[in-house]
Amino acid sequence: MEPIARRGEYTLYRCGIEDLEVLVQARVEVLRAVFALPEQYDMEALAQANRAYYIRFLPAGGHEACMIFRDGEMAACGGVCLYEEMPLPDNPTGRCGYLMNIYTRQAHRRRGLGAWVVEYLTGRARAYGAGRVFLDSSQQGRALYAACGFVPMEDMMEQKGEGEG
Repeated sequence: MEPIARRGEYTLYRCGIEDLEVLVQARVEVLRAVFALPEQYDMEALAQANRAYYIRFLPAGGHEACMIFRDGEMAACGGVCLYEEMPLPDNPTGRCGYLMNIYTRQAHRRRGLGAWVVEYLTGRARAYGAGRVFLDSSQQGRALYAACGFVPMEDMMEQKGEGEG
């Protein structure tokens, strides 16, 4: 991990492919928390799919990830998928960032760490040239994202894949 910045007792690190197992462990933790998955839920196939994703996209620059640590313990994490869509009037480069996995462990909440992760990752997306940065938000995260400058999108819809709720 590459240290990027320090705030008080917390340090933000940029993650690379050498941090693969830590990234996969954090991703599994986030998925368990966000989807309220029970401990007995088998995460191995999902962990393997995420491992393959990181192997493909981290070295190629299609994904950026960061973690915040305090005293050797992860306190918060997040990632941004960097991709291109067709150019639009409001995004002539077509470059986009999609924030994912923004998560702060319970013991570290209400200290600005989530905002710090969002600030860092949106900065990485803008450095990539992203004219648009998106995210999905839980009810719990809406105030944080609004404070970081995100606004609701009224014009999006989703078609679930077969077998999805």
